[in-house]
Formats: sequence, C-alpha cells, structure tokens
Amino acid sequence: GSYVTMPTVHHISESLSSNITLLADARDLTLEELIEVRVMLEVPAARLAARRRTLEDVALLRGAIPPDEPPLDTDSEFVHNRDFHATLIECCGNVLLRIAAQPVFSALQTSLSRSGLGRSFHASIHAHHARIVEAVHAADEDGAATEMHDHLEFLVPYYEKAWRNARRST
Repeated sequence: GSYVTMPTVHHISESLSSNITLLADARDLTLEELIEVRVMLEVPAARLAARRRTLEDVALLRGAIPPDEPPLDTDSEFVHNRDFHATLIECCGNVLLRIAAQPVFSALQTSLSRSGLGRSFHASIHAHHARIVEAVHAADEDGAATEMHDHLEFLVPYYEKAWRNARRST
C-alpha cells in the first residue's frame, strides 16, 4: 500500500539530480545552461560561506582537499571534489541552496569524471580549492566569490570537451 514519508534534503536533492541528468541526457538541457546555473549558485554561495563560516567549516573544507602526493585515482579525486563543493554549500547554512546546487554539480561532475583527467588537472583543482578556502577563512566575501568564479571558468573547457565526447558516444 501507500505510505507517506517526510521529505529530506537528501531525497529531494537526489530526485532533482536524477531528473536533471535525464534532461541533460535527452538533450533538453545544454551545457551552457548547467554552467550558467552553477555560476549563479556557487559564486554567491562562496560569498555567503565567507560571511557565515566557522572554524569547523574551514577545517572541513581543508580536509576535503587531498594532498597532491601520493596521487589518488580519478574516482577518489572526484569524491574529494564533490565533498569540497558540498561542504562549501553547507557552510552557507541554507537548505534550499543545498537542494538546488547539488543536482547541478552532480550532473556536470558525472560527465567530467568520465573524461580521464590527469594529475595536473587535479593539482590545479586542489590549488583552486585552497585559494577558495583561504578567502573563506579570512571572511573575504569578494575574494571567495572571485576565487569561485575563476575556478568555475577554469573548468569550462574541460566540461566542453567531456560534453562533446559524451554526445559523440551516444
């Protein structure tokens, strides 16, 4: 029979993530739309995280950046990357932002994780994340927003290549 459960942030976010992925796979969403929304959500989120962060938040953000040595496999790198962005969003203390941002991040991350990126790419990501953390730690709202914007701009050509490759194989 039917039963009613209380929705959770995780369940709502997972449902949105599945639907966004289906839309992207059906080509009803463009890469440009996904990137645009990610910028619209994560740049202000970095600003908000710098305003609201605690020392525990900063420690969690730093912990989500793996050391460059020894090198990790691609799957482990993407887990750290996901955790970093999820933690940054959680630092904002806004549940709706978590629900909105995570599915967009997941849709983009899935295509990128299949593209076989090397150590230099991941080292660059670590450096970007470290700069974001330092701005958040310093409560530098403008700096955190700028660093996040630069980070997302850095990713665009990688997303474009992964997106093209995924479209060719379908």
